[in-house]
Amino acid sequence: MTTTLRPSGPLQQGADGARARSYDVCDNGRPVGAVSISTDDAFGASAGVVRSLSVDEARRRRGRGTIAALAAEEVLRGWGCTHVRTEVPADNEPARRLAASLGYTERSRNMVKTLGPDTAPLPEGLTSRPMSEQEYAEWLREAVRSYAQEWADRGVPPEQARLKSEADHAGNLPEGLATEGVRFRVLVHGGAVVGHVWLALRELEPGRTAGFVFDVEVREEHRGRGFGRALMLLAEDETRSWGRDRLGLHVFAANTPALRLYESLGYATTRYNLAKAL
Repeated sequence: MTTTLRPSGPLQQGADGARARSYDVCDNGRPVGAVSISTDDAFGASAGVVRSLSVDEARRRRGRGTIAALAAEEVLRGWGCTHVRTEVPADNEPARRLAASLGYTERSRNMVKTLGPDTAPLPEGLTSRPMSEQEYAEWLREAVRSYAQEWADRGVPPEQARLKSEADHAGNLPEGLATEGVRFRVLVHGGAVVGHVWLALRELEPGRTAGFVFDVEVREEHRGRGFGRALMLLAEDETRSWGRDRLGLHVFAANTPALRLYESLGYATTRYNLAKAL
């Protein structure tokens, strides 16, 4: 058995250095699967993505997936990529085992909760209001910096991390606070702002929009007092007010307190985001 990759389409190239290509996974020249790779729009041309990899059911469990993944990584190295990432559905245990055997580690995960009809009033002494324009300007400066640092802390080269943060914030907030389908709320206790939440409407699956928490934070001096839970319950009520019954979020794997909070509130992992250095 000789497993190789054979291009199944032309190399797509962009002026900014972006590349993408699909391949057949072949055994002795016969297609037995497919793999699709690209550079990463979010992190720049030196970051790669394995977008999909499949082997026909009858041809699995013989190492073909491993060989195909390694060959795809070699192509990405040839493109100048220094890191590669991939996404694995939470219910695809074989894919997670394959990725782990190849040295991929979890960077982050996506989680979703199905909301019931009942609202959850804020605890006594807490109120919320929309974020002001001045508060937003201050938040945005710090958010771009801190989000880039979060990625850098997880092994992403600083320049890639900066590009990712700037692109994400510009793409998700083209009109700032006036961006359609976006809400920023601040949580107030004793007259002081103790935290905020940014949520928006997003299509979590084809044809079905839901709420999505992009950022939730309790100010450092107010942590450990249940305000994070209150902010998440506030986000759930805001989502209900949109007429949606699902709320999603993204969380870094190393943020254990946040993971525990989300799990305690009933959020379930839907996708693991994995990465490795090339």
